[in-house]
Amino acid sequence: MALDFIPTVWAARLLVALDKSLVYGQTNVCNRDYEGEIRSSGNTVKIASIGDVTVDEYTKDTDIGDPETLTDSEQSLLIDQAKYFNFYVDSVDRAQQNVNVLDEAMRRASWSLRDHADTFLAGIMDAAVPGGNKIGTTVDPIVPTKDDAYEYLVDLGVLLDEANAPLDGRFVVVPAWFHGLLLKDERFVKAGTRGSDAALRNGEVGQAAGFSILKSNNVPNTEGEKYKIIAGHSIATSYVEQIVDVQTYKPEKRFGDAVKGLHVYGAKVVRPTCLAQLIADKA
Repeated sequence: MALDFIPTVWAARLLVALDKSLVYGQTNVCNRDYEGEIRSSGNTVKIASIGDVTVDEYTKDTDIGDPETLTDSEQSLLIDQAKYFNFYVDSVDRAQQNVNVLDEAMRRASWSLRDHADTFLAGIMDAAVPGGNKIGTTVDPIVPTKDDAYEYLVDLGVLLDEANAPLDGRFVVVPAWFHGLLLKDERFVKAGTRGSDAALRNGEVGQAAGFSILKSNNVPNTEGEKYKIIAGHSIATSYVEQIVDVQTYKPEKRFGDAVKGLHVYGAKVVRPTCLAQLIADKA
C-alpha cells in the first residue's frame, strides 16, 4: 500500500518498531575467517583442513621412520542465501513530511536483512550439533527450573571441555524465559552481573559458568516449545556476507524516490564438536 501523508500532519518523530536483539551473526558467536570477496549468491568458499600428525617413540641411535604423508580434507561454504529490499516514497508525500521517513525505512530494511541472516545462522548451528553433545531430545526435552537452570549451563560446559573446545570466548544463547530462571539463582546473579559502564555485546546479559550469556528471541524452537539452546565457541561456525548492491533510483512512471538493496550470505559449521545444545521446554 502506498504511503499516504496528505492531508494529515505528521508528528515530528516516528514511532519506530521494536527490534529483537540480533545475536548469532556477531563475531563472538561465529567467525568471519573466510569472508574475502563475495560478489554474488552462489559463490563457494573452499575450506581445507589437515589431519592429525602421528607421534612415535624415539630410540637413541636408531633410524626414525619415513616421513608421514599428511592427509587433508575439504569443506565447502556455499554463499546460497540472497535477500533484498525495494521500497518507494512518492515526491508529493515527501513534500508534506516533517520527518525523514526514508532514513527510518533504510534502518528498518537493514535490520530486517540482518534478522533473516540471524535466524538462518541459528538454524545452521542447530542442525550441526553432534548427537553426543546434546542434553535432552525433541521427544523428551528438559524442563529446567530456577533451581537447576544454572546447572545445565555447567553441563553444557563439560560437553565442550570433553570436545577440547577453547575455554576463552565461549557463548551460550538463551531465550528470555531461560534468562528469567537464571536471574532467580544467586549463582548467576553474583557471577553474571557486570558494571554499568562495561561494553556488552549485542544481546549479552552477563557471564556465568564459563560462558558469555546472550539472550535472543531467535533461539530455534517449535511453536514455543523444544527450544534449542546452543552453546559453543566462534571457531565452530564460519559466516560470510556481503551487501552486494544498494541503489537509489527514480521509478520511470512515478514522481518519487526508491531504494533497493541486495544482501548475500552463507554459513558453515566447520567444527561441530565445538557446539553443544540443551533442548528445553518452559516449565
